[in-house]
Amino acid sequence: MYTSDSLKAELHAKGWRLTPQREVILQVFQNLPKGKHLSADDLYELLEKRGEGISLSTIYRTLKLMTRMGIVRELELAEVHKHYELNRTAPNHHHHIVCAQCNRTIEFDNKTVLKQAINQVEKSGLELIDCQLTIYAVCPEAISEGFPAIISDNWACSRAKKSEGKL
Repeated sequence: MYTSDSLKAELHAKGWRLTPQREVILQVFQNLPKGKHLSADDLYELLEKRGEGISLSTIYRTLKLMTRMGIVRELELAEVHKHYELNRTAPNHHHHIVCAQCNRTIEFDNKTVLKQAINQVEKSGLELIDCQLTIYAVCPEAISEGFPAIISDNWACSRAKKSEGKL
């Protein structure tokens, strides 16, 4: 798990510095509840509410840097924009199942996927930064509503409504 000190050391080793903005963004991800993912816009809104003066462009640049460093994971879930979460090491390593209709996301563990990724990376002489499997599925409620032909664009299943804001 990255701390401010370990991030600072790694950034310095690469000729960069730990800015106050980078430190704040790291702290946000460290304090996110398990299963919570943030888009850049979500992060911007959260920081605005806290009174942090971090621009959206700085957030995007920081997320890109932290993704390249392996600190955060970039997730392409069913929504148009990407989401991010702290890249926790095993045994907290996990994958996602996403409903293609309501975007509900379920996290799951699978050690076999990670082991296979490690094997393939080692065979290639590379170093693993991240391994993620995203399975796209459709929830039973959407199927019962006639997915994909009949459902309107603004329909959301009751499960998604219960978990709004709690991705």
